[in-house]
Amino acid sequence: MSARWADRAVTATLTWWGHSTITWLDGGTTVLFDPVLTARLGHLRRVRGQVPPPYAAHADVILISHLHADHTHLPSLRLVPGGAVLVAPAGSRRLLRPIAARGLKVIEVEPGDFVELGGIAIHVLAADHDGRRHPGSPHRGPALGYLLAGSRRCWYPGDTGPHIAFEDAALIDLALVPVGGWGPTLGQGHLDAQQAAQAVRRIQPNCAVPVHWGTWWPVGLPQRPDLIDAPGAAFAENVARLAPSTSVHVLRHGQSVQL
Repeated sequence: MSARWADRAVTATLTWWGHSTITWLDGGTTVLFDPVLTARLGHLRRVRGQVPPPYAAHADVILISHLHADHTHLPSLRLVPGGAVLVAPAGSRRLLRPIAARGLKVIEVEPGDFVELGGIAIHVLAADHDGRRHPGSPHRGPALGYLLAGSRRCWYPGDTGPHIAFEDAALIDLALVPVGGWGPTLGQGHLDAQQAAQAVRRIQPNCAVPVHWGTWWPVGLPQRPDLIDAPGAAFAENVARLAPSTSVHVLRHGQSVQL
């Protein structure tokens, strides 16, 4: 690890905008994970939290974990100012061609790759999830997670099931852990709150923030607060029991935490 990666005097800030949309500011570089910045997403509508403000689309680096529309949302990517670098799964270039035409540089990656951008080293990891845009879609690629090493080490597994391949678990400062979903069932390739806490027990990060919960719900389906609102608190309770050395920050939409 280089000296700049070990500089603990630098403040790193995380902001959760809802679902898996996260801004990570580290050492002057802004990283945006899986941006969805609108009130509607196909058959889903935002039922918790306000639509993120325009500045939420500003980033130096955008990381896309996989091609599902709640992670690769083209209308939201069109809001990102030109000049940003978009890191996305191998095989996504054709889907992202309209975004690249707007001035974003697209870099395709696959598990095992390393990229360094803005002083942050990015290790690309595998995720236990379906990487297709949708069944039968010609747009498909590997589902990814990311480990970022800047002034802090930040782990984001993307959407994943319990079979998480993670070979470098030492000294994780912050884990962004998916704990729920957007409907009445999670489906294969996802973690519930208890499984997510079990992953935290394996990784032993200093801090954890639950993501992929509490934001979207299908139009016309009666809301289930137990499924929309409960996963964050359930995750925190399970981590307190299984991995008490890890501090959990259950954020509100638009709320930030500094490390």
